[in-house]
Amino acid sequence: MNPKLTRAILLVVLLASPWLFVQGWIFVAAQDEPITSMETCSETSANCAHLGGGMDYRMESLPTILERSMEDVRSDLSAYVTDCNCDVLDEDETDSSYYLHFVEHTSFWLFPDDVLISIEIVGQNTVRIELHSESRLGLGDLGVNPERLERIHDQLDA
Repeated sequence: MNPKLTRAILLVVLLASPWLFVQGWIFVAAQDEPITSMETCSETSANCAHLGGGMDYRMESLPTILERSMEDVRSDLSAYVTDCNCDVLDEDETDSSYYLHFVEHTSFWLFPDDVLISIEIVGQNTVRIELHSESRLGLGDLGVNPERLERIHDQLDA
């Protein structure tokens, strides 16, 4: 084999090895498991954000009562999940409520973050939402979870 080609292949492998190592770690340590009910953030968590349910954490004060129909909010949520290529792990629906657990991956490193959404009808064309986003791995999220919930809130409150 050509020595230049050998060096180039070795360089690519060396440069890619941290990413490959992290992907292996994620595969082993962060298996998908459905979360069937809304969770809250621990008091000292730096990798979690929550809005609504009286348990706001690392979030600005945003309205959780939306003057929109359940169908419109669910349609916008479905569009978000499709656009971000998220994996739905759990979904539950009654006549007056909707719950969704999906996984969104961060760009480049592909860390899995669990996102929980609860929507409850409180009146004609009025719903209450509760949003939760939490990183599965690590001690911090570099602000990704609060930003994600703000983005989801903006889409649902459009």
